[in-house]
Amino acid sequence: MADSKTTATDCDRLVQLVVPPAEPVDAHGDWAAAETAIGTRLPGDYKRLVGTYGWGEFCDFLYLRTPFGTSEHNGIEWQSARLTGSPEPDRDRYPYPLHPAPGALLVWGTTMDADRLCWLTGGSPDGWPVVVWSSEGRYEIHPMRAAAFIEGWAGGDFGSGLLMDMEPGLAPWFNAFRPRVHRCLRLSDGSAAHSERLRRLREALAPTTDRGSWCSASDEMRQDHFATVDTDWLLTYDASRPHQIRIGFPPEDSEQVRRRLFAAAQLMGCEVLQITTAAGRPLPTWDTATDEDA
Repeated sequence: MADSKTTATDCDRLVQLVVPPAEPVDAHGDWAAAETAIGTRLPGDYKRLVGTYGWGEFCDFLYLRTPFGTSEHNGIEWQSARLTGSPEPDRDRYPYPLHPAPGALLVWGTTMDADRLCWLTGGSPDGWPVVVWSSEGRYEIHPMRAAAFIEGWAGGDFGSGLLMDMEPGLAPWFNAFRPRVHRCLRLSDGSAAHSERLRRLREALAPTTDRGSWCSASDEMRQDHFATVDTDWLLTYDASRPHQIRIGFPPEDSEQVRRRLFAAAQLMGCEVLQITTAAGRPLPTWDTATDEDA
């Protein structure tokens, strides 16, 4: 394992690869109190990660947790309590004990596929390796710290037999978990081809950055994901079934989003047929408050 100087370099390399948020969420607090509550000291590179990125997700897949804030979906102590409150695992399938047992797994992150990202504790915290604990109960040990693990995965510098790979050609990104309003605009088809409609949409919201795309085998269904660079809006353009624009945005941007999105639809040559929630529930107006906005 590297010393503390190399640990700082691991975080620096990650920052060079993935731009941190301007205002990280749940990134600061009383580390001494957090370590007392968890029952162990925590690695120095993890503290740098939390202070730099806060609670959020890398590339819509790898979720970094922090010990701060009030959300039930965040926190090392909360996740560990969930695990240790479960029945004793089958040692034939789960070879490692769970925190707070000595030499146990301590969860610091998760993935979209419900995999757990852990430390294998024991000895100095700055020497703890990363363990991927898959949702199927399989394990994979990576002899590196959390910052180096994230940098290696996001940069495609090492392979994992358990985690999905980054989509080729995409620059890695980070989204802070923050309150967002989610709206969908159901659209008429319009006369322009899909590629032209997408170009006009992104031009109206520029500057934007790619977040990947998906297309069915028959090419009848397509999703294009992207984000605005300067306003932190997350968008998906569904080409069909239904034809719509989905967007998540900070609540304070609501009026600006409405104005720019309706202008974009007009530029695309499409009529706005309906406004819905992310779950598809029709809304009478753009500003209608829903439980999903909480």
